[in-house]
Amino acid sequence: MIHARRHAVDKFPSNYNLAESELKKVHFHQISVPPFIGITDNSFDFVISFQVIEHIKEDDFFIREIYRVLKPGGKLILTTPNRTMSLTRNPWHIREYLSEELEALALKVFEKVEMKGVYGSDKVLNYYQANKASVSRITRFDIFNLQYKLPRQILQIPYDLLNRLNRKNLHKKNLHTVNEIQLNDFFLKETTKECFDFFMIAEKKKENYNV
Repeated sequence: MIHARRHAVDKFPSNYNLAESELKKVHFHQISVPPFIGITDNSFDFVISFQVIEHIKEDDFFIREIYRVLKPGGKLILTTPNRTMSLTRNPWHIREYLSEELEALALKVFEKVEMKGVYGSDKVLNYYQANKASVSRITRFDIFNLQYKLPRQILQIPYDLLNRLNRKNLHKKNLHTVNEIQLNDFFLKETTKECFDFFMIAEKKKENYNV
């Protein structure tokens, strides 16, 4: 019988609440990445990174470390926002990517990379357009385009406050739409400028043990 091992990584302490039987299957690493300290080479069949790489300063090192801990034939599944669909600068993101930029980054290390885009149904698109209009009403006061000129650390608290206010107002005005959006309203297909996020699958060559 094959017993699955699951490892979770975060720089903050974990307070996840799982049943005791499930806790035994999960090993939590409180580390800031990269590097993946304490994780040996060729350890995992899959590494899943959802909406993380845009927060990583050393993104090249991050990708190389993922390659290192994957077994030969192992796969990285990674998502990140599509820069062309961002409504404003997110100061918590160090960078956002275009499809070709993310693919080129992964191909520095991985032998096989497949790019897909995450899209939404009409309900999702309607919410996106409402959000876009709401954000535009706020950013129209930024006549000097300071959101792209000031250091991102200065913008983080104002961004959080305005973002929460905006989301709360959107929720009130679009409650019916928000409540109707389900998991099956999102789907994958080939990347274009109109996808919300990128969904990348990168595979480590089976017979290659070194970067």
